[in-house]
Amino acid sequence: MGLFKLTSRRNIGNSAESHAARYLNKQNHKILERNFNCRFGEIDLITLDQAGHLVFVEVRYRTDSAFASASESITPVKQNRIRKAAQIYLSSHPKLSALPCRFDVIALQQATDTNEISLDWLQNAFY
Repeated sequence: MGLFKLTSRRNIGNSAESHAARYLNKQNHKILERNFNCRFGEIDLITLDQAGHLVFVEVRYRTDSAFASASESITPVKQNRIRKAAQIYLSSHPKLSALPCRFDVIALQQATDTNEISLDWLQNAFY
């Protein structure tokens, strides 16, 4: 049974985000916020890395890569929504707005044959 064998898409998403947050904590990231929502959409994780960069993280999970891998599923439209949501976040957190920012992707892929989860961390995935 795989790590994310759960019943609802929301539960699967929450499990994937928790897995990504634990991974980032081990990489010395401080989790500032999970599931930041605004009119443009949601940012899965907002972290502060060891170098003082504010990192907006999109977490993607896929069990089947027949159509697109987890990282390939982030379309230009989705990237634009994340950028706009990040602008809203920064405008509501003026002390953080002076920090350098980047957009990362954590792509989790579950192998269909072994149910093992692989994690790819794409730093500066888009601008």
